[in-house]
Amino acid sequence: MLTQLHVETTGSGTDLVLIHGWGLHGGIWETLLPLLEPHFRVTVVDLPGHGYSEWRDNAGLPAFAEAVLASVPERAAWLGWSLGGQVALQAALAQPASVEALLLLASTPSFVRRPGWQSAMLPASLDTFADDLEVDFERTLDRFLALQVLGSRDAGDVLRQLHARMLRRGKPSPAALRAGLEILRNTDLRAACSGVACPALLIAGERDTLVPATAATATLALLPQGRLHVVADGGHAPFLSAPGNVAMAVRDFLLPGEAPHAADGNG
Repeated sequence: MLTQLHVETTGSGTDLVLIHGWGLHGGIWETLLPLLEPHFRVTVVDLPGHGYSEWRDNAGLPAFAEAVLASVPERAAWLGWSLGGQVALQAALAQPASVEALLLLASTPSFVRRPGWQSAMLPASLDTFADDLEVDFERTLDRFLALQVLGSRDAGDVLRQLHARMLRRGKPSPAALRAGLEILRNTDLRAACSGVACPALLIAGERDTLVPATAATATLALLPQGRLHVVADGGHAPFLSAPGNVAMAVRDFLLPGEAPHAADGNG
């Protein structure tokens, strides 16, 4: 039985689905949402076991993608951040008619290093997080948040935003966190990228240390209809440090004929 996920829909226009990263929830998008709502009908998802969504043994990337597909509009553009990007990529491969455009924000088809893929984390780093999760849940989440802002010019401000929002919808399920780490550790969709039928936009932070901009460049070469946008001075969460920049990249990609909006904000 598929989990019916918690979703929130705001705005009007072209359907756009937003999928958060590991250990967080849909509330993480609150800085970006006001810049998207005038242009899109935005559906924000809490992944299984995160935020207000229940956990029902949804382990594995296909199960995560299936749960999101069952909870959002039948046809939409999908934007996924970090782990959420792999969920969006899996959905685009599994049900190409449902994903009209794919936007990967600080995400990659393989988060860990493999032969021929060096712009990524060491597998042992994720293994350490998985081990530590069993010992000290909240401290492990804190350490992962700190890792996400490394290299960002506005690291202190971004970390404060992440901390402020992390537990706003309650603690994520430990089982969901373990499942997410296993996805990040084991998923390798590089070969499958050639099967992505829709246009794709890669949004990379110039200073991201988790998913370096070089990984986005390498991913670009794998996608049949890929484009790349690099956020200057951005880290792993550029939608927090430069929401205006990210929102403009999204609009330029999905609504190329639309004039710039006066309330775009800076960054």
